[in-house]
Amino acid sequence: MSAPARLRLPDRTLELAPGRPLVMGIVNANPDSFSDAVRLDTLERQVEHALRLVADGADLIDVGGESGVTYTGVTAAEVEIERVVPLVERLRAEGVLVSVDTWKPQVARACAAAGAAILNDVSGLADPELADVAAQTGMGLVVMHTRARPKEAHFADYGGDVVADVELFLRERAALAIERGVDRAQIIVDPGPDFAKTPAESAAVLRALPALRALGHPILLPVSRKYFVGAITGRAPADRLAGTLAALGHGVAAGAAIVRVHDVAQAVDFLRVWRVLEGLDEVPEFDVQDDGLKWIRADGGAAS
Repeated sequence: MSAPARLRLPDRTLELAPGRPLVMGIVNANPDSFSDAVRLDTLERQVEHALRLVADGADLIDVGGESGVTYTGVTAAEVEIERVVPLVERLRAEGVLVSVDTWKPQVARACAAAGAAILNDVSGLADPELADVAAQTGMGLVVMHTRARPKEAHFADYGGDVVADVELFLRERAALAIERGVDRAQIIVDPGPDFAKTPAESAAVLRALPALRALGHPILLPVSRKYFVGAITGRAPADRLAGTLAALGHGVAAGAAIVRVHDVAQAVDFLRVWRVLEGLDEVPEFDVQDDGLKWIRADGGAAS
């Protein structure tokens, strides 16, 4: 595997070791996410859920105040700020590392002031002012590939080579961010599965992750409950855990440095087993007297 990468944030620098991705838990503070089986409709419920994800092993929490679905309109920046800033403040008070999922500079600035450390921009720097926010605050900046405007339903014509387009786009957008003062070590790249891509195109891009590592930036892998997983498995969003973990294993083996997931506990367990089987870790110490680790009787009790 390759050497560790470094990610510079406002108050720390993280070392991202191969095969040991950061786990980014997802907390949606908006009412229309396609992937949420249960709506977190109060600040207290959002904070409780985020802290549960941290207890399950999340290294950071990605907070969003607007869904990327295209069947609802754009959320006003003021509304998005009302949804996410109190949550960012509460999580930072608990010592949680926070990312904010937004493409609006006004929201990004408000969240930076509240203590968010990463700007997760799903627009591909459609508004270059987002790079200015990252440059001025020291926030990590996720540069995602997409050929669609935010909230726009669009499948681009890649001329049969979506991978080349992703590589060119991310290279150009990262260069733009650097030109506007963002340190190279602040930049994360995201291949953008499902954004302006068919399921087949998303799969092609994910198969090409090793080539995207040549860009020299940590790769964010956002595959949790995605449409391409549903297209492959025929499963609804809430039933895509197995498919998500399959995509997760592929992506981490290919060099992904951060994984964005809804089901944190399951993703953490998957990664623990994967690392042992890959020879990166040893089997940890465990209680050999714990029959619950061995088998279960038909009546639900531990076997003797």
